[in-house]
Amino acid sequence: MVTPLLAELPPENGVWVEVDTNNQTMTVWHGDTQAWHCLVSTAANGAGQREGSGQTPLGWHVIRAAIGAEQPVGAVFRGRRPTGEVYDDALGEAYPERDWILTRILWLSGLERDYNRGGRVDSQRRYIYIHGTPPDKPMGEADSHGCIRMRDETLLRLFDEAPPGTPVWIHD
Repeated sequence: MVTPLLAELPPENGVWVEVDTNNQTMTVWHGDTQAWHCLVSTAANGAGQREGSGQTPLGWHVIRAAIGAEQPVGAVFRGRRPTGEVYDDALGEAYPERDWILTRILWLSGLERDYNRGGRVDSQRRYIYIHGTPPDKPMGEADSHGCIRMRDETLLRLFDEAPPGTPVWIHD
């Protein structure tokens, strides 16, 4: 994986991802051409950089790791490892307060030193992911604990199109 340089972003060619926290949308770009977009859910606490804030960090990131390719749709993850469970209504009812991380994980790493990389603003150390969520969780509304939540269908599409090294721009 090659980490992109800030001066080269957004890339003229290749896939990159834009997340708009105000509109709760994600747009996937191929160079300067919009490929597709969907609703997402970012942090209920808004946008922000600080560790422990429960906010979605802004700025340029890169997908550092893609986790779960071999797992079934609805696979439950804890600590980036599959638990062996597959989410269903009964599991959701048994653990109503759990912040579910389902299906796939795209782990983000900040590219902007002292803004979203390093120290108490490091997105990777904050465990900021793009991940799946239960079907009853809202899309198009800020509701997460800092991560970017997606529906399984669009998450699987993104997982296939945006491998590690793909730039992600999060803005408000």
